[in-house]
Amino acid sequence: MSWDHTTTDYRLPTRTCASLSRMKRDLNSAAAISIICVLGAGVLAQQPPAPPTGRAAGGAPAGRAGGAPAAPLAIPREALGDGPWNYAVAEGVKFRLSVVARGLQNPWDLEFLPDSTILVTERPGRLRVVRNGVLDPTAVTGLPPIGAQRLGGLQDIALHPRFAENRLLYFTYSKTDGKGMIMSALGRGRFELSAAGGALTNVQELIAAEPWWNGAGGAASRIVFDRDGLLFWATGSTPDTRESQEPNSLRGKILRLKDDGTAAPGNPFAGKPGYRAEIYSMGHRNQLGLTIHPGSGVLWSAEHGPNGGDELNIILPGRNYGWPDVSLGRDYDGPWQGKFEKDGIERPIVFWMPSIAVSDLLFYTGDKFPQWKGNALVGSMRYGEIANTGHMQRIVFNANGDEIRREMMLTDLRQRIRAVKQAPDGTIYLLTEEAQGALLRIEPQP
Repeated sequence: MSWDHTTTDYRLPTRTCASLSRMKRDLNSAAAISIICVLGAGVLAQQPPAPPTGRAAGGAPAGRAGGAPAAPLAIPREALGDGPWNYAVAEGVKFRLSVVARGLQNPWDLEFLPDSTILVTERPGRLRVVRNGVLDPTAVTGLPPIGAQRLGGLQDIALHPRFAENRLLYFTYSKTDGKGMIMSALGRGRFELSAAGGALTNVQELIAAEPWWNGAGGAASRIVFDRDGLLFWATGSTPDTRESQEPNSLRGKILRLKDDGTAAPGNPFAGKPGYRAEIYSMGHRNQLGLTIHPGSGVLWSAEHGPNGGDELNIILPGRNYGWPDVSLGRDYDGPWQGKFEKDGIERPIVFWMPSIAVSDLLFYTGDKFPQWKGNALVGSMRYGEIANTGHMQRIVFNANGDEIRREMMLTDLRQRIRAVKQAPDGTIYLLTEEAQGALLRIEPQP
């Protein structure tokens, strides 16, 4: 199969060209209005700021008026309580939030096994098992050496579509050279669970985004299998932001792979001189959410902007999403990152100004909360560059795929929400990305 990456409406769910035109006007208006907004600046949502000398990414001058402003003080907060907590929110929904497990250190992702056991990754390099609401004190064995430095470490996990048969577990991580340098990599192994604990065997590194670097900048990576059993892998950009636009680099891209880590057949740049055959889309910064839309089967991503400009995007083959030249956010010193739009650059479906440090992305399909069916749920790790402001947001779309409203929830907890997952029974599980992290569950009030 070949991709026609010049067609503007390829596999868009129900969005029309007219609605895209309206979006363009909306983005221009929002960008103009946001010039008068005062943004909290200086602390990075996901990617450390560039030094306050020289030129910022995208060509904007850095260090104006004496350099970057001082980082804002965090909003004071108390430790996460014991719960449960009851909430009454929009659409007449009443839910209960409870703690499933504690004792997790910077948890990053979770996955449900067929028997309802939950696997949780910890960024420092551990894979944990939660059985019947109890965290196994012993971590899963068999992972490769992991470079848990800065924002790098063990990150996403995904089950092979035929996991029940082959027991293959895929994971993304920062491989280490043992000398302070890391590289984003995709691995897999055969997962087995016994009364004694979990173990990975036959572990392989499938592909890595060369070259080595010191971990500064975005190290995030997400993976998801599509309906055809092909694997999408989103790789983060580094301080060398031009890599996102370089066709021979795997950084700042979404890759489309076979389950053995090689390029999927029919990828949009296959056979094109100077381009890596694994690339599906390019021009990305740091993508913290990646999911297949349950209705259309189209790939969506949640991507970090700099100081503002977080995005939800529909990912289409062969398209360019603009980073670092096009952004609706500011550099951390204050100037605009780049242009708001440019010919040949895809526009976001949803964007945030100021940033919410968007994380995981879920389209809800369960029966526990029928009012939320088809809505997007996203995690937030920080709002407006102010620490201790993490929460969860719900986004509602109309029949044309246009955003029509948003709702902020769990703001009172002031927790960094890293993962948002729907359980097989329709309840929703969250991970708080904290040094003292927790696994939480949202269910209807009794």
